[in-house]
Amino acid sequence: MSVRRRQSPDRLLLFAALALLTVGLIMVYSASEVSAAHKFNGDSFYFLKRQMLFAAVGLIMMFTVMKVDYRVWKSWAKLGMAGCFLLLILVLIPGVGLSRGGARSWLGIGAFSIQPSEFMKVALILFLAKYLAENQRKLSSFWKGLIPSLIPVLLAFGLIMLQPDLGTGTVLVLTCLTMIFAAGARIKHFVIMGAIGLAGASGLILSAPYRVKRLVSFLDPWKDEMGSGFQIIQSLLAIGPGGLMGFGLGQSRQKYQYLPEAQNDFIFSIISEELGLIGAAIVLLLFCLLLWRGILAAMKAPDLFGTLLALGITGMIAIQVMINIAVVTGLIPVTGITLPFLSYGGSSLTLMLVSVGILLNISSKAK
Repeated sequence: MSVRRRQSPDRLLLFAALALLTVGLIMVYSASEVSAAHKFNGDSFYFLKRQMLFAAVGLIMMFTVMKVDYRVWKSWAKLGMAGCFLLLILVLIPGVGLSRGGARSWLGIGAFSIQPSEFMKVALILFLAKYLAENQRKLSSFWKGLIPSLIPVLLAFGLIMLQPDLGTGTVLVLTCLTMIFAAGARIKHFVIMGAIGLAGASGLILSAPYRVKRLVSFLDPWKDEMGSGFQIIQSLLAIGPGGLMGFGLGQSRQKYQYLPEAQNDFIFSIISEELGLIGAAIVLLLFCLLLWRGILAAMKAPDLFGTLLALGITGMIAIQVMINIAVVTGLIPVTGITLPFLSYGGSSLTLMLVSVGILLNISSKAK
């Protein structure tokens, strides 16, 4: 009787994740040292210390989850999603949810907080992977297959938009649609939903003056260079002068209070400024390596649940990377999407590492 040899997790996938995490920690410090020293009584390591704390927690969770059979998460999918819906409701209650940058998106005490919408992205991926694997035959039906799979997605999107957070909501919806399409939904149904979604997105943009300003600044940022166009102009002023080799690690000019919150959404601009085209290309190649190995894990998963779960995680990362890079290079309007593994943010970093842990486990079960 032949015994199937147990495989080890994908080492290239693990390498890509750890390399991106290392680059992220270095660049968070480099991008934030000036603003941290200014805001926190000369403590230039303020953001780095917090990011390292979340990185440590995330790594412990990643290596723990990596050893847990991914099929175990099936039984927790509904409960996890219900818990995340509860958190999304709690965050909207005045006095409970914390407001930052005009959005009520956090729960916590003081400086230590979590962003429930980040947890919801992973919870929905788990739930949809289970639901779609069990109801794949129904997906050819618009009302019996597609609509039931979209209901939790639209409910989550609605709660996130009440914060409001269009960027996170967009990533969530696009990730879930990718999974539903891969599971076998009909193309004509997606065309119908796409038309409805485009109309809805247009309405959401037009309903909020600040989103209209972002759109106008995207079309011509120099029309309001000190207002709505300021951030994208400063981003381009970081990327352009960086040239081939960059100014050198730690030598950014834009982090001196020119590019707002450089350690967050626009950290790729600082990477391009300090490390140049070569450094930026290396970062993108690391993302490509991670996404390639994630897709490979999905293709070789032993069951449909594993395939959809790996595809959902990989798709979530890919969508965030594409949107963030497009924003900082001026290809699309500012959305507030962080760059996975690199941008400052505890909830995002921890959940990304946990997601990679699940991917690593799926890769170890490859058929």
